[in-house]
Amino acid sequence: NEASVVVNNNPISKIKNGLLILVGIGHQDTKSEAEWLAQKAAKLRIFSDQNGKTNLSLKNVNGSALVVSQFTLYADTEKGLRPSFIKAAEPKLAETLVNYFAKQLENQGVPVQLGQFGAHMQVTLINDGPVTIYMDRNPKSAV
Repeated sequence: NEASVVVNNNPISKIKNGLLILVGIGHQDTKSEAEWLAQKAAKLRIFSDQNGKTNLSLKNVNGSALVVSQFTLYADTEKGLRPSFIKAAEPKLAETLVNYFAKQLENQGVPVQLGQFGAHMQVTLINDGPVTIYMDRNPKSAV
């Protein structure tokens, strides 16, 4: 229903109807994965139609996307009590691919707002459902 990002007490992004998309970039990720994810996110039928069925996509409901880089999605908690983020991409690659993903989403006709890469952000979400969906083009190589 709503999502926003605040950095240093300053609101930097806010959307109403749409998706908060937390994007984790791994070492193996390329522009190809970003393109696939943008196409999938724009067309995924997860919004309810007039009959309450999940038949509508982000594009169908004229929704927006708030894209936030989230390297912690690559947390490895298998050993010990401190997560390892060694599977997360280096910041330069991650920032490039997050921005490329956002541009590809815009190319799909979706208005996009961004978080601030590398900043300490307060991310707020009013989740309808709640519905949270994990997407990975190569799930066997995932975290």
